[in-house]
Amino acid sequence: MSGGVRARRRAVFVDRDGTLNRELVETLARPEQLDLVPGAGEALAALREAGFAVVVVTNQSAIARGELDHERLARVHAALAERVEQDGGRIDLFLACPHHESDGLAPYRRTCACRKPRPGMLLEAAQRLDLDLTRSWLVGDALRDLAAARAVGARTVLVATGKGASEMERAKKEGGAPDVFVPDLVAAVRAILAEAQGK
Repeated sequence: MSGGVRARRRAVFVDRDGTLNRELVETLARPEQLDLVPGAGEALAALREAGFAVVVVTNQSAIARGELDHERLARVHAALAERVEQDGGRIDLFLACPHHESDGLAPYRRTCACRKPRPGMLLEAAQRLDLDLTRSWLVGDALRDLAAARAVGARTVLVATGKGASEMERAKKEGGAPDVFVPDLVAAVRAILAEAQGK
């Protein structure tokens, strides 16, 4: 509408390890170690078609510990983006926190605003991509993912892949259950799109 205010975009934030790709190694440092969960590319393509931005938000304290560097991380993410694009999807932004409160060396051994469960990466994405966080979702396999989303008013989906099944059991005992609990990323996207379409 001419002269109207453009609505900010909705996003789906996706945790990486255990959610988007299977954790086959302790530190994912090379593209050939990537193993996307089945249907991941097609699921992200469906989000793209529905108008959602897709943002990967990942804690990467392996950088603080010296097990990974920014250049190798960038190569992994470039390969991940390429695989997703082969299935028609797109990742609009990758954000990674290299810090840890107690492990590793300076300047990465410190308390930061970006390491989940803190919401710094989500806030940065919102600023860079003009996102409406209260109309957005986060999909992850850990309660710390959900806590970051709740801090900015986003909805939460916990997947059973990765450590998600055990995290759901923990949530039942300690609180902090997700808005939605599903088997995997594909089911998470289905749930998000059904909600977006009012079903």
